[in-house]
Amino acid sequence: MKMTYYPGCSLHSTASEYNASTGYVFKELGIELTEIEDWNCCGASSAHATNHYLSLALPLRNLVLAEQAENDVLAPCSACYNLLKYTDHQIRQQAPEAEGINGDLEKIVGNKYGATIQVRHPLEILSSKEMLRTVKAKTIRPLTGLNVVTYYGCLLTRPKDVVAFDNPEHPQSMDKLVSALGADVKKWSYKTDCCGVALNLPRTEVVETLVAKLITEAQRAGAQAIVVACPMCHVNLDIRQTKVAKTMPIFYFTELMGIAFGAPAPQAWLRKHVIDPMSVLPVAERGGK
Repeated sequence: MKMTYYPGCSLHSTASEYNASTGYVFKELGIELTEIEDWNCCGASSAHATNHYLSLALPLRNLVLAEQAENDVLAPCSACYNLLKYTDHQIRQQAPEAEGINGDLEKIVGNKYGATIQVRHPLEILSSKEMLRTVKAKTIRPLTGLNVVTYYGCLLTRPKDVVAFDNPEHPQSMDKLVSALGADVKKWSYKTDCCGVALNLPRTEVVETLVAKLITEAQRAGAQAIVVACPMCHVNLDIRQTKVAKTMPIFYFTELMGIAFGAPAPQAWLRKHVIDPMSVLPVAERGGK
C-alpha cells in the first residue's frame, strides 16, 4: 500500500517523536508513505477564528497537492486531519464557498481539488480487523502489565457526519490497537473530553484544571499512562500537570507500537517527553519476549 503523507507543522517540530514513530510503524507494516512536497500549514488552530477563507484555502491547497499523487492522504495530527477532512467534505457537498475557493486555487496553482482521494487518520488504517491481526503478529515485545487509558480528544471523532470512522462518543479504534499490543486498556468516561489546548496560553489556569481532571480520572481508572493520537493533546497533557499530586506519562499510540514491534532505539522518541515515560515501561517489558 502507498499513501501520501501530510505531517503538518507539529510533527515537524514539537511532535517529532510522533512523526518518527509513525514512519517506523508504517514501514514495518509495509505501507509506503511519501510526504507531500511543498505542503503548508493547515491553519489549525487559529485560521478558523481569524479568517474563514484561509481556514478552507490552506487545507484545500494541501489536498490539491496530495491528489496529484493519486493516493489517499494520511494525516496523523488530529487537528490537521479534522480540517483536511472537513474541507474534503465541503467539496464533496458542493458547498458554494469551498467551490469558490477551489476555483481560486485553480487560477493560482493550476489545479483544483477533485475529491478523488480520501483523507485518513492512522487509527482508521491500523484498527481494521486485517491490520490488527498483522499488528499482533508483529508484536515481539508485548506490553503485558502496562495499564493505560486511551484519549481521543475532541477533534478526532467529531463531527460525526464528517469524521465517521469511529463512534464519536465512545470510540474503540485506539482501544483495539493498544490491546493488540498486549497492554491492558482500562475503561473510563473521558475519552473524548476536551483538554483545553486552545486556551493553553490565554487561560492557562483553566487548562491546568482540565488536565488535572483527566489525569486524576485516568489514575482512578487504574491507568499508569494515557495514550493519545493528537500532538496538541500530547503537549498539553504532558506539560500542564501542575495541579496533580502524582504525574502520569503520556504516550503516542505509535510509540507503543514501535516499542512492541522491537524498535531499536525508542528512547530517542521518549526523551522528548516532559513527564518521564520510562518509569512505567519496565512493567510492560517484564512481559516481553
